[in-house]
Amino acid sequence: MKAIAVHPGKAHTMHMRDIEKPELASIPHGRGVLVKVLQVGVDATDLEISEAQYGASPQGDDFLVIGHEVFGIVEEVGDKVDHVKPGDFVACTVRRPGKSIYDTIGRSDITSEETYYERGINLRHGFMTEYFVDDAEFIVKFPGQLKEIGVLAEPASVCAKAIEQAYAAQQRLQVWEPKTAWVMGAGQIGLLATMMLKLRRLNVCTIARSPAAGNLKAEITEAFGAHYVSTKNSSLEDVAKEYGRPDLIIEATGNSMIAFQCMNVLNLNGALVLTSVTGGSRQTEIESDKINLEWVLGNKLMLGSVNGNFRHFQEGIAALALGSAMYPDTIEKLLTHPIDGMDNYKELLPLLADSSVLKVFVNIATA
Repeated sequence: MKAIAVHPGKAHTMHMRDIEKPELASIPHGRGVLVKVLQVGVDATDLEISEAQYGASPQGDDFLVIGHEVFGIVEEVGDKVDHVKPGDFVACTVRRPGKSIYDTIGRSDITSEETYYERGINLRHGFMTEYFVDDAEFIVKFPGQLKEIGVLAEPASVCAKAIEQAYAAQQRLQVWEPKTAWVMGAGQIGLLATMMLKLRRLNVCTIARSPAAGNLKAEITEAFGAHYVSTKNSSLEDVAKEYGRPDLIIEATGNSMIAFQCMNVLNLNGALVLTSVTGGSRQTEIESDKINLEWVLGNKLMLGSVNGNFRHFQEGIAALALGSAMYPDTIEKLLTHPIDGMDNYKELLPLLADSSVLKVFVNIATA
């Protein structure tokens, strides 16, 4: 069957190849689920893997099948699987267990091992193929009524986890009721985080580079009831003066410099959540004494959040369902650039390199 892969460590090696169709029996104890792939989303991670910034092949292979955002339909299940059945729409988690205590309790998303295993990213083949098989533990049922936005399940899980982690960590304060949140970046993560924070009834500013006029990202932001602010027109200090200093910041720009700039404007007792994975070598000069003083005296918190487990996928899907009801015909607008079939894989990288493009995904099959 067809698959799109790269040779990790070698830039610009994306190619189509034939691989064997997986077998249900490859998953032991009757826990296998065979899924027909319908759509695969791609993002900056796939671009960076193509550029050889990170990523590794599974042991024994010199290639890595890409794609970590999958939406599909179940074709066959093992005799011990009871939460999905043939004909169900599903998504699939990305991280796979290692050997740390967190991996053994279903929390591989916070593994304490330096080596991590992620489908389509590191040491495990991804989903950019016609079929995949996985353990039922990682298969998440998706409501058929929302199948048009099913390919957003994985990015929604990332947002759900980042927000949940902030609220969990802020229990250190005993009482934390954030009023104002900023989302840095208006890509798929930024916009889905914007929606989820609005569903929590926060006053949200979504901050990005591009001017608002004629900008789809600004249109979607405002449809969610948030404020869109362009950094070409306003500095972060200007935004703080107009809308108030944020109690919570979700950083999702892919630019590490922005993360450090955010440290200057976070409110007292606030939380800054970093979600960007930056594989470059950028260096940034900061006012370290000033930041250190304000963060210590202000009881501020910064944390990193990556990936999502089964529960975060469920929370992300629930948010997509509620968001679809609260903001009709808005989430679908994120799906801007479909590619019809794996044969057209060469269209992927130019689109991913274009910062004006919102969401790229590949239509692989129909249900």
